[in-house]
Amino acid sequence: MPLWPAAAKDQKRARFFECDVYVAPFGRARAIHPLAGIGQHRSQAGQVQDRSRERAERQSNLANQPGRAYAPATMGPLLLQPDNFTPATRTPWGGTGIVQRYKPFLIERGLSPDTIVGESWELSTGPEFPSLTQAGQPLGECIDRDRDRCLGRELMRGGTALLVKWLEAADNLSVQIHPSNDYPGLSADEGGKPECWYVLERQAGAGLYVGLNEGVDRPRMEAALASGDDLSKLLRFWPVEPGDFFVLDPGTPHAIGRGVMLIEPQFVAPGRKGVTYRYWDWNRRYDAQGRRAKDGTPRPLHAQQALNVTEYALAGDPEHAAQRRMAAGDVNLAGPAQLTHLCGVASDGGVVSEALQVARLAGSGRLELPPWPALRGLTVIEGEVRVETPGGAGLRVPGGHTAALPAALDGDALTLRSAHAIVSAAL
Repeated sequence: MPLWPAAAKDQKRARFFECDVYVAPFGRARAIHPLAGIGQHRSQAGQVQDRSRERAERQSNLANQPGRAYAPATMGPLLLQPDNFTPATRTPWGGTGIVQRYKPFLIERGLSPDTIVGESWELSTGPEFPSLTQAGQPLGECIDRDRDRCLGRELMRGGTALLVKWLEAADNLSVQIHPSNDYPGLSADEGGKPECWYVLERQAGAGLYVGLNEGVDRPRMEAALASGDDLSKLLRFWPVEPGDFFVLDPGTPHAIGRGVMLIEPQFVAPGRKGVTYRYWDWNRRYDAQGRRAKDGTPRPLHAQQALNVTEYALAGDPEHAAQRRMAAGDVNLAGPAQLTHLCGVASDGGVVSEALQVARLAGSGRLELPPWPALRGLTVIEGEVRVETPGGAGLRVPGGHTAALPAALDGDALTLRSAHAIVSAAL
């Protein structure tokens, strides 16, 4: 079934493939609700797990339809399903703010407002939690049908390295680290995970742990781990405000502190699993449902691997630490549209990154899409962004949603309406 009730002149374009939402002029009535496919759940317990199973079933049903075929086509911007949540057993530190404050439309579709969400994988082509389009197609399959146009400079990689997450830490995350891609301890299907953090909210006094305090070396960290001491005391703590931005290099110890919500663009090489090594998890134990329990089981740790990949001199250098962050400040939703470069190549402005380009969009009015020749993720936090495309077609991206924008959309216009959004791409 096509996504749009296309007129006769649009029929040829409407049969591109069902995951394409670039087939109709902006404002035409949709054939399906933007949240179609989000199921009604049997009970609050296990809602996220139920949703994951339903997503997998939809994906399987679509793939197994007899005679299902797709005509060659040019892919336009794709609106992704907004409920790609990890289960509480994976992210037991999550909270209720993502659903209640940024995705309340899911509550209208039957999701309990008390649903705990630690991570929403907003844009993902990996096997763990792949993004689905509004038609239920995996994003990776849609990209594969128009690789040149979608991937741009990433074509030689065989896929996009971009992964975008929306995180809420109602409790401290584990103290952890990511190795570099060339770390010899990685298997052939593993890779590093350079990432950055854009802070949306913070409770009073909340912050992020990034890097080491001056003078901290491996023997001191080993001693703290051996004695069960609070390892976070050895890390540099940064009180944060909304709009603060951090680039995390491989080999940098880090942890998201309790009371912080953020957007996390990451670089994970296609065909590889991004590796995280945990030093320490605050001596916590959990039951099988991911709830704190004194008689529960601790999460797996990887202390030796974490210690091995730590860049002690760089992580403890205060001058380097200051260069890896910036304060973008509050957004003005009522003001004119503005684009702020947060990280990328030196000519972009913001923090220099070899892995990611990230910019913030805010306000109302028109802007040009950053002309990065790669697949881009557009995550709309508040308000609305309309992606204008040649030929009069376009895509409305409301708050709480993410869209995948092909590399070929170079310099196209965006119309912001009291918007706050993040656009990101892999270098």
